[in-house]
Amino acid sequence: MSVELRHHTALSPVVRRDLLDVYAEVRAPLLHLANYGLAAFTERLGLHAAGPGFELVLGYDGGRAVGYAYGNTVEARDPYWKRMAEPLSEDGPRAPVLALREIGVRPAWRGTGTARRVHDALLAGRGEERVVLMVNPLAGDGKVLRLYEGWGYRAFNAQAASAHSPRLTVMVRPTR
Repeated sequence: MSVELRHHTALSPVVRRDLLDVYAEVRAPLLHLANYGLAAFTERLGLHAAGPGFELVLGYDGGRAVGYAYGNTVEARDPYWKRMAEPLSEDGPRAPVLALREIGVRPAWRGTGTARRVHDALLAGRGEERVVLMVNPLAGDGKVLRLYEGWGYRAFNAQAASAHSPRLTVMVRPTR
């Protein structure tokens, strides 16, 4: 599969629609849950897109959006760090870091390397030294966590569970 990667630092109506279409298919089994519903995602997306250093990479196959990854810069005093279950240790990530907020690939493109290509394209031009993400350690029976470990991420903290989200594993790796 030949996937064209497009970088965006703002969300035009067309880009937003393409992203929402992919998200809805990727998260279809979870859309009934408050934290994964389209309204909640759209609200988070707006906040993230307005944040510093926002960047989105959309992958297209034949003009159809098939995968995405996006994130933004997180500074030392960002509320992001207050979500950690444990205080940051001395060997924790140093801000600014790239917070990888979302990544997803339509089911038909899974296992093709598309997710890794979209991920790597997002990291390629970044100035931050490290990238941080949060993952449900039970997603795909642990398959997603193991995938990130295979990409060089290591667990260093957790996000406490909330009414709308399970306890998430926080992972970090160098951007390059």
